[in-house]
Amino acid sequence: MKKISLLAFHDALATSISLPMELFNAVNSVSRLMSRKPCLSIELIGLEPGPLTLSGGLPVQPSRQFDPSMHFDVVIIPSRWRHPHLGAATNADVQQWLRNLAAAGSDLCAVGNGSYLLGEAGLLDRRAATTHWHYFEDFAQRYPDAQLQRDYLITQADNLYCTGSVNAAADLIIHLIDRYWGAMTARRVSQQFSPESRRPFARNAYRIDRADLHGDETIALLQEWLVRNMNKSLRLKDLTDQSGLTERSLLRRFRQATGQSPLSYLQRLRMDLAEDLLKNSNLSIEEISQQCGYQDSSYFGKLFKEHAATQPAAYRKSVRRKLFAVKGRH
Repeated sequence: MKKISLLAFHDALATSISLPMELFNAVNSVSRLMSRKPCLSIELIGLEPGPLTLSGGLPVQPSRQFDPSMHFDVVIIPSRWRHPHLGAATNADVQQWLRNLAAAGSDLCAVGNGSYLLGEAGLLDRRAATTHWHYFEDFAQRYPDAQLQRDYLITQADNLYCTGSVNAAADLIIHLIDRYWGAMTARRVSQQFSPESRRPFARNAYRIDRADLHGDETIALLQEWLVRNMNKSLRLKDLTDQSGLTERSLLRRFRQATGQSPLSYLQRLRMDLAEDLLKNSNLSIEEISQQCGYQDSSYFGKLFKEHAATQPAAYRKSVRRKLFAVKGRH
């Protein structure tokens, strides 16, 4: 059972609280459908005396007031509608609490300019970070030691995450659900929340342990080559020839750098491509199978079902139902 908290304060952007809350609540719904116990508990923690007024004048009553002795596994820090360097961001007790949670290994996730709370706590010094684009210059001046990533909507530095928008925060939450409760749960949750808009975390995040930022140049070059050649029928020998490594060295170094075997990594690339093509192209299943490097469409269908818990055609139908739904009659 994971303990999740969503922080709240006056003028917090309502959607930066409600969307993560709905995604996490969906985990428990999926768990019940699978005849399992709830996976997580969620609390809305008020950082200022309540009741609070969120953006747009929405009133909200936190389930608990801030207490520096509280511990959570995941903390969601919302964006502020007005300038973020106000109120909770300057609370010394909140700053120390965030430092304690970070040191204890909790995942701290800042949405938009919620990253200012991490900056004020000194947690972003010499670490990758991002924020809402409107605050780039101000953020860079206030926190010159933070490694501001202007070209990424998501950053990860150990257990600290920043996102540049609410939509990017949704991608991050799906990533955390995948990490804690597995790919099948993450996909079922994602399919309830416009899966056509979800973008894979691994493809859109800047993180210090990203597979292509691991420092092994040979493996990084091989990863780039795999991306360019994933539509071909590849064997392990093709990878050893390309990298110049023996099979034993390749397997050892690739797993050390990425946490996966080369073929597992390649299959994940292909499945991500298959999702994109099913969502955004009119190619047939057979054509998509070939684009992803599988000449046998039946085998491709088997692998995709293992990956997405549904057949390719059913997946396409589910995402396109939302993309192309007819609203009303003319």
